[in-house]
Amino acid sequence: MNASNNNPLPLAGVRVLDVSQVMAGPYCCMLLADLGADVIKIEPPGTGDQTRGAMGFKMKGSDSMGFLNMNRNKRSVTLNLKTAAGKKVFFELVKTADILVENYRPGVMKKLGIDYPSLKDINPGLVYASISGFGQTGPWADRPGFDLMAQAMSGVMSVTGYPDGPPV
Repeated sequence: MNASNNNPLPLAGVRVLDVSQVMAGPYCCMLLADLGADVIKIEPPGTGDQTRGAMGFKMKGSDSMGFLNMNRNKRSVTLNLKTAAGKKVFFELVKTADILVENYRPGVMKKLGIDYPSLKDINPGLVYASISGFGQTGPWADRPGFDLMAQAMSGVMSVTGYPDGPPV
């Protein structure tokens, strides 16, 4: 989406670091990008976001339709956040960001040294949003969570499929 200079989008001038994969985080950041935010997706080296090769038809090279849809209006950079060189570049990006969105299991960002306590001194105004399947605390906090798991656990899958067949 583009807006004229006379009518900027509501989040024009807001910079977001998208440190997420698969569905919830990329979708959240897609909405922010659609509203004019400058979203920079941080992808791991090698395969990048797990959904590049999944989620439907291949539309552009090896990138799937689902990946392209969820990551529209974003810029992207490959960074190895497990290395000092990758973290150095990441910390420079954090200095310029307004928002960071991540959707890793609780504890992963801390293990990488890029959790909120590690970043707040670099950018005290950073809004740090964590998305997880089962919350940041509690008995299931360390479990990964994906869309299909939520559908199965909530019972939504029991009402899917064809009327004369079993649930999908």
